[in-house]
Amino acid sequence: MTSIGTGYDLSVSTYSPDGRIFQVEYAQKAVDNSGTAIGLRVKDGVVLAVEKIKHSRLLVPESNRRIMTAAKHVGIVSAGWMSDTRHLVKRAREESRNYHDTYKRDVPAKILAERMGMYKQVYTLYSAVRPFGVGTIMASYDADGPQLYMVEPSGQYFGYHGCAAGKGKQVAKTEIEKLKLSEMTVREAIKEAARIIYSAHDETKDKLFELELSWVCEESGRKHQRVPKELIEEAIQYAERALDEDDDEMDDDEE
Repeated sequence: MTSIGTGYDLSVSTYSPDGRIFQVEYAQKAVDNSGTAIGLRVKDGVVLAVEKIKHSRLLVPESNRRIMTAAKHVGIVSAGWMSDTRHLVKRAREESRNYHDTYKRDVPAKILAERMGMYKQVYTLYSAVRPFGVGTIMASYDADGPQLYMVEPSGQYFGYHGCAAGKGKQVAKTEIEKLKLSEMTVREAIKEAARIIYSAHDETKDKLFELELSWVCEESGRKHQRVPKELIEEAIQYAERALDEDDDEMDDDEE
C-alpha cells in the first residue's frame, strides 16, 4: 500500500499507513536544504559555527545572524527557516527567564533542551499548525560543564560531543568523527570548525557565504559570545590552507 499521493501529507496529525508523518519529514527537508551548522563540545567549552549563505552581494556583512544568544550561558545556531528560528529563540529566552525567576539560578542545558523539544513536538500534534522547519543546536556551560544538544523538527533532542545539520551535514559529521574532541581546547576547535564548514561548502551551488563563529567557555567567562575577529581570521586562513592542501593531494593522486 503506497503512501505517496494519497493525501496523508495534508495534515500534520495524520499518520500514513506505514507510520510516517509527512509534514515532519518536509520540515526536516527544509533543514537539510539550509546552510551547514555545527557544534563542537571540547574539554573547556563549546564552539558553534554556521555557513550563512549570502544570496546577494548587496547584503550588509554580519547582518541577519544565524547564531543567537538565548541566555547569558546559552547560544543557539540553527539550520532551516530564519523566521522559525527567531520565534524559537524568543521562546528559549522566555523559558530561560521563567526558570531563573522561579528557581533563582540559570537554567541547565538539559532542562532547556527538554522544554524546547516539547514545544516543537506540540506543533506536530494539531492540524491547525505546522512543524518548525528548523534544526536547533544549543551550546551551554552550566554547573555540569560544557553541554551540547540538538533539537530536531520532530521535537526529539539528544546530547552530543559534536553534531551537524544542514546541506553539508554528512561531510561535516565525517570530519567531526575524526576529531579527538575530549582532548581539544576551544581555540583548536574554532580552527577545526572553520575547516569543517569550508570542507562542507558546495561552491557549485552557493559561491558566496559568510562564516559565523561563537563560543561559550572558560575563556569567555562561561558566557555565550561571538568569537573575536582576530581568531575568526586565523581560523579562516587555517581552513583555506587545509582546503588548498587537500586540492593539491587530489591533483597528485590523479597524476
